[in-house]
Order: sequence, then structure tokens, then C-alpha cells
Amino acid sequence: MLRNLVLRLFIPLLLTAAVVAGGGWYYFQQAVQEPLDFGKKTFLVNRGETLNGISRRLADTGITPEAWSLRLLARLEGNAPIMAGEYAIPGPISLTDFLDRIVTGRGQVDVRITIVEGWTFRQMRAALRDAPDLAQQTADWPDERIMAELGHPGLHPEGQFYPDTYHYRKGDSDLGIYRKAFNLMQARLGEAWDQRAPDLPLDTPYEALILASIIEKETQVRDEQPTIAGVFYNRLEKGMRLQTDPTVIYGVGEAYDGDITHEHLDTDTPYNTYTRAGLTPTPISLPGWDSLLAVVQPAETVAYYFVAKGEGRHHFSRTLKEHNRAVRKYLLGKSE
Repeated sequence: MLRNLVLRLFIPLLLTAAVVAGGGWYYFQQAVQEPLDFGKKTFLVNRGETLNGISRRLADTGITPEAWSLRLLARLEGNAPIMAGEYAIPGPISLTDFLDRIVTGRGQVDVRITIVEGWTFRQMRAALRDAPDLAQQTADWPDERIMAELGHPGLHPEGQFYPDTYHYRKGDSDLGIYRKAFNLMQARLGEAWDQRAPDLPLDTPYEALILASIIEKETQVRDEQPTIAGVFYNRLEKGMRLQTDPTVIYGVGEAYDGDITHEHLDTDTPYNTYTRAGLTPTPISLPGWDSLLAVVQPAETVAYYFVAKGEGRHHFSRTLKEHNRAVRKYLLGKSE
């Protein structure tokens, strides 16, 4: 054992001395600059893999003639730690270029996943479970454990993750995406709350998040969102119920089959804003920036009602009589 330890410690030094003293330094420098054919467009450095393991792989596959060449080059360059990941190999590259890549992380291949505005947390979890090359650390965890791991035990996850496109590298953990999306939502919500209009009838950023999530599900026509926010504020200030279908659908959960019925509207759940006053107990979706901004900067409007009129847009009404006429026109197809 002692003999093997001595060999492992001193052979690299002896090799370095041999290269220099034997007059081979120039040729070694030339050799490590020679383009090598990796044969593939990417090279994967596995988590926990050592430089010795990579050196052997390069030699075994015929990319380098000797396993010691990469190890010697690394020793001469200062033996910096290598970074796991999948690296782009644009074509034949030198051993020096290859070592620089796996030491600095340059050229790692990014994978992207988009979390869509208006998704529920359940949909986000499904997307992350299906994401390519993402390590599934949390796939079998309950929602509560994810929130605990993020440092917020007991916090309901709905609405707490910012919808955006996230980049990761092969083998990264899905918990990392949750952490990025959670932190970004807290930052964006705080940024929006700091821009809130005076006398906004909300007490906390969480209430703004709830209402933004409802608006996100009502419409993704961005120029209408501030007006819808204004309608909701008008109703809240007058003591009217919000009476918004997306909250009912969220309360129905997986039993919802695509058609909202009178039975759904009449069934009381914590999320049924036809049967209960005020905001829902939690958000109902992942709102984007426009919805957050609409909530804190609502449009001034005299409307208390709105109804879909096609192509994602709405007709806004001040009185119930006017609203009923709009319902007959746009939903029932009846003229006056």
C-alpha cells in the first residue's frame, strides 16, 4: 500500500520532470494543442466523476493516446476541480480547450423548461416531472415537503412560483428549479407591491398575489387585466361577491371536466366566490408580471360586471341590467 501511495504521489511529478528535462516540453505543448476528434457533439462529465476517470475514458475511446496526458496537463495548470455537466463539443478541440471547459464550466449545454402563466402548481409539478435530464429529487414528495425544503413550512404552494423560462444543466435537481421560481416570485411580488396605487383596498402582498392569480385565469389579454382588477375592487368595496368562474373551477379540482355547471356554481367550497364573499383563501394559479401589476395599478372604471364576447375579450357593464343584455347577446346569441 505504501508503495502504491508513493507511486500515485510521485509519478505525475516524475512525468513533469521527464517532459521538461528530456527536451520534450515543446512537443508536449504542441500535443496538447492538437485538435482531437471527440466523435460526438457533447461530452458528459458525471457527478462525482474524477479527472482520472475522465482521463481513462478519453484513452479507452481513442480520443487521446495516453490517459496520463490529461492528468499531466491538469497538474501543470494547477489541478483545479472539474465541474459536472454536459459540454458542447463544436468540433475537433484541443486537450487544453477541453480541460478549460470542464474546469470553468464553459460550454455547458443548457436545457430549458417554461412554466406557463396561469398554470396551477399541480401543472407545474407535472411539467417538472417530465422535464428532460432533470434529476427527480422531489417527484415523490408531497407539496408540503417541497415548501419545507424551501424554508417555508406550512405555506400553501399555489401561486408562489413565478412563471418563466428556466435554464438548467443535465443532472441538475428539480428542487433547484422550484427554488429559483419561488425566489423570483417573491422578488417580483415585492417589486409590484412597492408600486401599488394609494388607497389600494388590500392589506398584504399575499392578498395581491391571490387577486392576481384570479385575474390571470380570467384573461390573458393584457390590456384588459387592469380593468378587470378595477371591476373586482368595485365589487369588493361595495360588499358584492366576486362571482368569478375560475375560482369555482379551482375548488372543483380534478373533478372539473371542462364544462362549468349550475351545480358547480351552487356547490359551496372555500374557493366558490359565488357562495362566499371576499378573496379565496389562497391563489388559484401562477400569475405573471402583467397580472401582478394590474392588481396594484388597477384601471379606474365604473363597471361592476364583465362577460366574454369572443377572441378572449370582454364586455364591461356598470349595471346588472346592462350586463344581462350583454350575456344574452354574447353568450346566448340573442339580439334585443
